[in-house]
Amino acid sequence: MADALLSIVLERLASLIDQEVSLVVGVETEIQSLTVTLQVIRAVVADAEKRQVKEELVKVWLQRLKDIAYQMDDVLDEWSTSLLKSQIERAESPSMSKKKVSSCIPSPSICFKRVAGRRDIALKIRDIKQQVDDIANQSNRFNFTSRFSNEEPQRLITISAVDISEVCGRDKDRDTIQRQLLGESCEQNLGPYIISLVGLGGVGKTTLAQLAFNHHEVEAYFDIRIWVCVSDPFIPVRIFRDISEALYEKSSDVHNPEVLQKKIQACIDGKKFLLVLDDVWNEDYQLWEQLKNCLKCGGGGSRILVTTRNESVARMMRSTYMHSLGSLPLEQCRALFSQIAFWGESTDKIEELEEIGKKIADKCKGLPLAVKALGSLMRSKNNKEDWENVLNSEMWELDVFEEKLSPALLLSYYDLPPPLKQCFSYCAVFPKDHSIERDDLIKLWMAQGYLNSKAGREMETVGREYFENLAARSFFQDFGKDVEGNIVRCKMHDIVHDFAQFLTNNECLIVEDDCDQNLKTNLSLQKVRHATVIVHGSTTFNNSINNARNLHTLLVVSNSFSLDSFQQFKYLRAMDLRGNGSIVELPREVGEFIHLRYLNLSNCGRLETLPETISELCNLQTLDVRYCFHLAKLPQGIRSLINLRHLQNGSCMMLRGLPKGVGRLTSLRTLSCFVVGDENGSDVCKIEEMRNLKELYGELEITGLGKVEDAGEAEKAELKNKKKLYGLTLSFQQWTSHQVGKKEVAEALQPHPNLKSLRIDWYEGKEWPRWMMEPSLPQLTQLFLSSCIKCQCLPPLGDLPLLERLEIEWMGRVKYVGGEFLGSSSKIAFPRLKHLSFSAMSLWENWEVKEEKGRKVMPCLLSLEIKRTRKLTAVPDLLHQRTPPIKIKWDKEEIGGSS
Repeated sequence: MADALLSIVLERLASLIDQEVSLVVGVETEIQSLTVTLQVIRAVVADAEKRQVKEELVKVWLQRLKDIAYQMDDVLDEWSTSLLKSQIERAESPSMSKKKVSSCIPSPSICFKRVAGRRDIALKIRDIKQQVDDIANQSNRFNFTSRFSNEEPQRLITISAVDISEVCGRDKDRDTIQRQLLGESCEQNLGPYIISLVGLGGVGKTTLAQLAFNHHEVEAYFDIRIWVCVSDPFIPVRIFRDISEALYEKSSDVHNPEVLQKKIQACIDGKKFLLVLDDVWNEDYQLWEQLKNCLKCGGGGSRILVTTRNESVARMMRSTYMHSLGSLPLEQCRALFSQIAFWGESTDKIEELEEIGKKIADKCKGLPLAVKALGSLMRSKNNKEDWENVLNSEMWELDVFEEKLSPALLLSYYDLPPPLKQCFSYCAVFPKDHSIERDDLIKLWMAQGYLNSKAGREMETVGREYFENLAARSFFQDFGKDVEGNIVRCKMHDIVHDFAQFLTNNECLIVEDDCDQNLKTNLSLQKVRHATVIVHGSTTFNNSINNARNLHTLLVVSNSFSLDSFQQFKYLRAMDLRGNGSIVELPREVGEFIHLRYLNLSNCGRLETLPETISELCNLQTLDVRYCFHLAKLPQGIRSLINLRHLQNGSCMMLRGLPKGVGRLTSLRTLSCFVVGDENGSDVCKIEEMRNLKELYGELEITGLGKVEDAGEAEKAELKNKKKLYGLTLSFQQWTSHQVGKKEVAEALQPHPNLKSLRIDWYEGKEWPRWMMEPSLPQLTQLFLSSCIKCQCLPPLGDLPLLERLEIEWMGRVKYVGGEFLGSSSKIAFPRLKHLSFSAMSLWENWEVKEEKGRKVMPCLLSLEIKRTRKLTAVPDLLHQRTPPIKIKWDKEEIGGSS
């Protein structure tokens, strides 16, 4: 981890040597000397990280090194930002008009302050140089071995081998738990029926509980099912709130435990419920009694299933049944290890390494988590010597240490290249059981400077590879996937999370206002760099966190809180305020956060404006304002954010345009919604500015197209050249009064052939553009046509070779659907179509589908849905006669017919 930090600092130093360091006499020499010293220290960091587990003094030395590395990063980033702002001002000055924001024109006093500021930075560098020299001298007493490696992460073949169940060999345990859950209780009158699942960390308790919780018989048996991750400490009011939020399926800002208990009791009264309390550590009966008494009103047959590592916890809770989950049998351990480690390997390779593999699996002591971690590690090892090195590693001697120092996790971690170590340990900032969104995590990594984009590779691509690599090595689990099978979210096992927190020590902090915990001393708080603050109710968070002035990451989980105390966090790289319902206006002081690269304001439903000072954040990479329903405009100065890569502004209903100059943001990779402004507005962005946004990828929505009268202007957007877009929405909107050139404008908006998903709303032309009448979108898999109210026929969509989902609605002038819909350029009409839906087709009377001259029609169709089509009397016989039958859902009551 320290290695990755030093790598970031060394890159910054190298970039500064060629820039304006000559403004301050002697600084170039200082930087060159500092660079050499850091390179020498970096060469021994790998050895120090391994030795810190056993040697406390080495651990202290490493902590000091990381702290000074963070300080260097802050100073060098301040210098780089000063240079960048000067470049922006020089670029803007010749073309600035009097109407531009005056703060963008540097006055002589500002220039003087900039030079003086750089002198201050130079003094800071000299001070840091002295501290680094001292650290280098200290390292000599430890006799470190130089193990420097510039190894880049290897891309693993697949993660499917580790995306498997951990419950192999647990059939009897599973059946026993299910019998306890579904059996009749004779002790209900004595209190809740409590089943405790007890076992070592990583043995598979949570997985077994999940298996039971999601079983179809269990789902049918209970009226209510609730899952709560408890962990340590055991805070009744927090657990009450988690249960309440699960029951009512919405977040709660209630802080009063009595109110929460009444809400819970009102919902479960007389109902048969299943409550899972996962990862319980509490041994205080008085705390448990508060929760237990609240649940007594449940119906007969209710169950509480508890997972815990401590048998005394189960006894304290007076469990009705206690089930000890032992270690996985030896043969099952070996089988699970082989399944992962030898996935896709040749028979010769398996025979060569199988015996060593068995010995490695045996060292995992029957813990599935350890087996998965080691199996994933060994899959990346190709020769016998590497396998023997793992088998004989001194790390296996560390099993006398606490559980968070699992030898299996240590071996897997030390095998990671430095960038991946940094990315993994950063995840300690998230609370336990937190659902981690892949794309958010990558943007946070990017904001911290962890993603090396050498050789012209996109940082986001590097981040996805890092994420997949960590997932493949079993550092992540509980994967959520998109329709294409890509992992988009995950969680961390609680032991893996403990391990990440051990690695980061004082660097990461999670603070919760419900928790009466003693915050670290002011001295150690100054060493905290990444923090999550959880605030319930309309309260401000613990004032002690204000002493963590060197934060690089601040993630706030709260519905309502004040921003008054945020101004001192001037070193922030990432600030996440999503879901804050109290923010109406962001303070203008946010412009002072010059290091900020990630700002998430999504779901701040009352947010109305962003200050113009946002334009001062020249390092900003991600601005997320999705679902800010009252946000009316973006700052005019946003055009100055030349490093902005992700402008996520979807579902901002009040947004009526983008500021003029958005086309200058050539670094943009994500633009959720391009809002076409009024033609007469002098400060609004016109669609032709999209021409320069050549790197856009992912999904793009363009709204307000009804305002575009000139097809030539639409053509200048060059949508057909944006080959990285896979999703596109074209919304012409009904409320516009313009009626000229709709077909011509749509013609000019032809997408690139790589497009996979297309939606067209409120198209007012009578005829479809040519690119809809020809098979010009061969990669299209999803198509949605809505409110195209003047079109009297459907385009020949049957010619689209990969189309799988088609939804058509509010096409009020279509009366007939027949051969023109099927197309004629392919041997099979709709060869891949699986789901077809029609809705609100008020004049539709006749639908014909014929297989002529041996031409097949919709051979893969699985479901057909028809709603609000009053005049349609029949579905084609061909679709009724399929084997296996197509699932047809037809709103018969509305049409008065039969299917």
